[in-house]
Amino acid sequence: MCTGRAPPGGTAAAGAGRLYPRAAGDRSASCRPGRLCTAAAARAHNGRMSHDHPNLLGIPPTLLPADGADAQARAALADGADLRDAVRSAPASSYVWALLAERALAGHGTHPADPVAAYAFARTGYHRGLDALRRGGWRGQGPVPAAHEPNQGFLRALLALAEAADAIGEPDEADRCRTFLTDSGTSADEVRALR
Repeated sequence: MCTGRAPPGGTAAAGAGRLYPRAAGDRSASCRPGRLCTAAAARAHNGRMSHDHPNLLGIPPTLLPADGADAQARAALADGADLRDAVRSAPASSYVWALLAERALAGHGTHPADPVAAYAFARTGYHRGLDALRRGGWRGQGPVPAAHEPNQGFLRALLALAEAADAIGEPDEADRCRTFLTDSGTSADEVRALR
């Protein structure tokens, strides 16, 4: 999958070996659906970004590594671990904290919705995600594509934080979180569809 955003430098060597998610609706001959593109192919897409939001700042997207904490949490859940056990196996995972926040917002079983717990879970996932983004080269701005699965835990935690902030009466925080989603090149609706 290609984001259509070439790495900085613009030379064939820039971003060598790195793969970029393909832009939604991209029909380039150099990229195949559901596949990753090389930096050269991404450069050929003339700056188009995933999910068709233009990258006006020219900042390359931040793509979290596929083998990070979220992958560990997903593996634990796939092996049958419950959410709390998955947190213990991968506490740095934004994904599992986002799932806990979403569950607390919705309520589960005989447990009613608990927006205060959801806020705490989402805030933890948000901060774990910021740590991962910074380690991935993010400098406080630029795209964080939702189409890239390792980014989804952070984005889901950010959306859950916005929803929990609304639920506890903190609209300014909710607005900041939604703005952050937009500034990351996505939207609340796009992230909500990942659930």
